[in-house]
Amino acid sequence: MMQQIYPVSPHSYAYELNKDFHFAAAHYIPHEDAGKCKVTHGHTYFTNITIVGDDLDDTGFLVNFKAIKDLIHKRFDHEILNKDAAFSDDDATFFPTTEVVARTIYEIVQDYLHTLSNQPVCLQVYLRETPTSYCIYRPKEVGK
Repeated sequence: MMQQIYPVSPHSYAYELNKDFHFAAAHYIPHEDAGKCKVTHGHTYFTNITIVGDDLDDTGFLVNFKAIKDLIHKRFDHEILNKDAAFSDDDATFFPTTEVVARTIYEIVQDYLHTLSNQPVCLQVYLRETPTSYCIYRPKEVGK
């Protein structure tokens, strides 16, 4: 596993968990101004998800690392992102751009975290599409 350094978002939570993983997926951007990105192409996306909280669950976890990976990896790995219900070819706010994919990963993870009794929070999603291009999605309201 490569060593990564991520931009840090300050917070006052007691625990901070980071989960790194990758998934391979294809996509296209259905807009005439998207250049070569209009054509279906693939990436090996690398993502880091930062989760914070003050309380651990009954197993002593803030959140289970495997559960976080499974939420995203099982849904998107070796898929065409445009075919997923989270994305749209008709509405630019749901085109599977790096920005929208990062936001979607956040929404999937946070929806899962809302079901946990210890109420951890997703602080940010870092999504690298290529060695030179990445996006960080941070929701405007995180709590602390």
